[in-house]
Amino acid sequence: MENVLRPLLVLGGSVLLTLALGWAVDLVLRRADTRHSETPLWGLLRRCRLPLQVVLLTALLRGSFRETGWRIIEDHHDGIGRALSLVLIGAGAWLVVRIVWAAVESTYARYAATTRDAARIRRVRTQVTLIMRIVTAVVVVVAAAAILLTFPDMRAVGTSILASAGIIGIVAGVAAQSTLGNLFAGFQIAFGDMVRIGDTVVVDGEWGVVEEVTLTFLAVRTWDERRITMPVSYFTSKPFENWSRGGVQMTGTVFFQLDHSAPMGPMREKLHEILLACPAWDGRAWNLAVTDTATTTMEVRAVVTAKDADDIWTVRCAVREQLIGWLVENHPYALPRISTDLAHGLLPRGRSPLPTERTERTERTERNERNERAEHDEGAREEGARDEGTGRPRTGRG
Repeated sequence: MENVLRPLLVLGGSVLLTLALGWAVDLVLRRADTRHSETPLWGLLRRCRLPLQVVLLTALLRGSFRETGWRIIEDHHDGIGRALSLVLIGAGAWLVVRIVWAAVESTYARYAATTRDAARIRRVRTQVTLIMRIVTAVVVVVAAAAILLTFPDMRAVGTSILASAGIIGIVAGVAAQSTLGNLFAGFQIAFGDMVRIGDTVVVDGEWGVVEEVTLTFLAVRTWDERRITMPVSYFTSKPFENWSRGGVQMTGTVFFQLDHSAPMGPMREKLHEILLACPAWDGRAWNLAVTDTATTTMEVRAVVTAKDADDIWTVRCAVREQLIGWLVENHPYALPRISTDLAHGLLPRGRSPLPTERTERTERTERNERNERAEHDEGAREEGARDEGTGRPRTGRG
C-alpha cells in the first residue's frame, strides 16, 4: 500500500500545490489590476502564470522525485534529475523574459498615455523593441550556457574555450564582420534616433513606413503593401530620406503643361474650391503659379499641403484629376495643342501623321490625281483629232 500511496503523494501533491499556487498568484494579480487600473503592469504579469507553474512543478519534482521509491527512478535518477534540471532552466528563462517584457511594456504604455508628441512615442517604441530583443538574446545565451554546463563533458570544453577566448574572438570578429557591423548599427539606430518605427522614409526610390526594427534588419512597408527588408547598416552608411524627421507635415506639388491662353485667375479660384472640399488638405498653404514657358506650352505648378505623406498623395491626386476635368469641360482651349499646319505636307522624320494630317494629305493627293487625269484626257482628245481622216491636222478645206 505504501508503494502506491507514496508516488501518488509525491506526484499528485506536486501538481496540486502548483495549481493552488498558480491560482493564488493569479487572484492577487487580478485584484491588483482592478485596484490600480492606471497601469497595465498587473494585467500583463498575469500572462506569466503558465511559465510560473512550469517552474514550480519542475522545482517540486526535481526535489522530490526520488521519494517515490520506484525502482526505475532509482536506476535512472541521474538522467531524470538532469532532464528536470534542463526543463527548470528553460522554464526559468521563459519566466524571466515574460516578467521583463511585462515591465517594459507597462512602462511604455504609461509613457505613451502621458505624452502627446508622436515623434517621441515612436522613438521610445523603437528603443523599447530593441531593448526587449537584447534582453531576450542575453537570457537565451545564459540559459543555453547553463544547460551546457549541466553536462560534465561540456565543463571541460568550456574551460578550454575560455583559455583560448582571445584567439577565438579575433577569428569570430573577422568571420562575422558584416553581422557585427549590423549589430552595432542596430544600437546606433535605436539610441541615435536616426529612424523610428512609424517613420515615412524613401529608400532606393521606394517610399514607405518603417514597420519593424531589429538589431540586424529593418522592414519598410510600401504604399502597395510590399515589404522591403534592408540591413540596418544601410541606414548608417548611405543617405536616405526621412519625411517624419522634424515633423510629419508635407508639402506637395502638381505640374500641368498648358497652352499660353490658360485662364490663371479662374484656375486659382477652382484650385481653392477643390482644396476646400478635400478632407486631406490641412489648410496650411496653397499656391498656383507659372513656373516655366516653352514655345508651345507653359508649365503651371500647384502647391498644396497635408498633415502626412499619405494625405499629401491624396490631395495631389484629387487636384490633378479635378482641375484637368474642369479645364476639359470649361476651358478646352487651355489644354496643349499640336499644330497640323505642315509646310508642303511634309512630316518630320520619324513621326507618323496624325488622323487630321492623314485626311488633309489624302484630299491633296486625290485632287492632284484628278488634275493629272483631266490633263491626260485633254491631250488624248487633241491627239485623236489630229490623227482623224488622213492622219494630218484639218485645214478647213473641202
